[in-house]
Amino acid sequence: EMLKIQRFVCNMIRENCYVVSDSTGECVIIDCGAYYEEERRAVVDYIRSNHLAPKHLLATHGHVDHNFGNNTIADEFGLKVECGSGDEGFMNDLKGQAEKMFNVVVDYDFPPIGHFFTNEEVITFGDHKFATIATPGHSPGGTTFYCAEEKVAFTGDTLFRNSIGRTDFDGGSMFMMINSPRELAQLPDDTTVLPGHGDATTIGAELANNPYMDR
Repeated sequence: EMLKIQRFVCNMIRENCYVVSDSTGECVIIDCGAYYEEERRAVVDYIRSNHLAPKHLLATHGHVDHNFGNNTIADEFGLKVECGSGDEGFMNDLKGQAEKMFNVVVDYDFPPIGHFFTNEEVITFGDHKFATIATPGHSPGGTTFYCAEEKVAFTGDTLFRNSIGRTDFDGGSMFMMINSPRELAQLPDDTTVLPGHGDATTIGAELANNPYMDR
């Protein structure tokens, strides 16, 4: 049964939040960057109106533009964010990041981290599995979620269409960032890439066009 993937473009820097469900009605929420009230409502309304049962709130990494809406998901559905342990520091300072990066004072509390991915953890919901692939570089705990059965990868800010994520933020590493796209280049060419910002692409298209992608 196919995955149904709904994208929500969120906040002041157009971050991609994805709600991913299947025929069982279970779903996961990836990178809930919903900041404005109408964005938060749109995500919640989509889940409620489709009678979905959220099982996981997943973060590709700990930057605040990907986590602004975590409190809404916690309040509405009782889920806490799951992320790579390398980004614990970021996750524990989302308010500080909001002030530093966006000059925004966040007047609500972020829920605590629910879970850190273990090495090669498999996330399950409905009839589907996501493998976690460690893809550091943009941040130390950066993680890609990969569904082999449906050939889709949620790459956060590691791999974009024709580009890669910035490495000049705290905790960024160009050395690691060079390695992460190579890791993703091992996935099948027809894998759909759904990034943290911008449009979808495929592994094959990136191998052809992205100077950082190399087998």
